[in-house]
Amino acid sequence: MSYLRTKLAAAALLAACTWPAAAHAADACKLDITGNDQMQYDKQALSVASSCKQITVTLHHAGKLPREAMGHNWVLVNAPDLAAVVNAGMGAGLAHDFVAPADVRVLAHTRIIGGGDSTSVTFPASLLKPGGSYSYLCTFPGHSALMHGTFKVN
Repeated sequence: MSYLRTKLAAAALLAACTWPAAAHAADACKLDITGNDQMQYDKQALSVASSCKQITVTLHHAGKLPREAMGHNWVLVNAPDLAAVVNAGMGAGLAHDFVAPADVRVLAHTRIIGGGDSTSVTFPASLLKPGGSYSYLCTFPGHSALMHGTFKVN
């Protein structure tokens, strides 16, 4: 009987240890990134598993300045389209979150936020291919020079 109790306890412990890992795996499709008043993201690279069906990116603005002065967004593009999306976004203005309306080069984007705010975007993972070359950036004028990174599907 003692042997059976030991096996049951071991099985329960194993289940308890693997359950949080399974919960964490479900969150692997939800990413967080933070921008600040020094025009920096806290991450230079983001990645998701190829098993994700949908991807959610939440942008936090850790600064204090308003969106009109130091707003940030998060924009996902094919890497070769980065400069063209930046240029098109400048003409779109703050009213359009510095993203040209109907710009097919933009795969996903958040709205522009100011200090203390957060925003999220959820998009289908089917927009991305494993091994594809993707970049993310802030399209607020002048920010993309410092606020950009790589996005990978593993």
